[in-house]
Amino acid sequence: MPSFFSPERLAPGRHRPDGLTLRAAEQRDVAGITALANLPLYRAGTQRLPFQSEEATARWLGAGGEAASPPVVADLGGQIVGIGGLHRQTGRRQHVAILGLGVHDGFQRRGIGAALLDALLDAAFNWLQIRRVELTVFADNAGAISLYEGVGFEREGLLRAYAFRDGTYADVLAMALLAPGLCEPTAGIAD
Repeated sequence: MPSFFSPERLAPGRHRPDGLTLRAAEQRDVAGITALANLPLYRAGTQRLPFQSEEATARWLGAGGEAASPPVVADLGGQIVGIGGLHRQTGRRQHVAILGLGVHDGFQRRGIGAALLDALLDAAFNWLQIRRVELTVFADNAGAISLYEGVGFEREGLLRAYAFRDGTYADVLAMALLAPGLCEPTAGIAD
């Protein structure tokens, strides 16, 4: 029986770069992840501060306790060109994961983000029993918004002056994707 969120069903005909490998991030990837995190466009799409050190990356990668699964790296010919992960919530929100995703400045719009997104959604809904995936994306990041909406994420709100970026306050969109069967609003909420 095919999974609901298999890459083939999410993105029929979507191009995946030749030689792209998706795998769990490992300690050997610290230098590549750090280089990625310090790229200007990558950093602008995240809430990371400039000048991340390899030591900080190694601590983050070693902690891994809040993640639903290990971070996934996109490896193209031995170079880390993207990374993504799911951060499971706890308690009464244990069915929810927050998605984080980023692609190397020089490799955007080549299908790497889509490949990572497809793999993470497959893991979330078919392996980890996650029923809701949330994210925030800067409101001016049209490419990322298009990618997320293309697989069914819906805009749930605008968070104004959410983060300080490049000398000014920037807005983000709150978006979410629900697993099949959870798409009905709670009775009385929308009234």
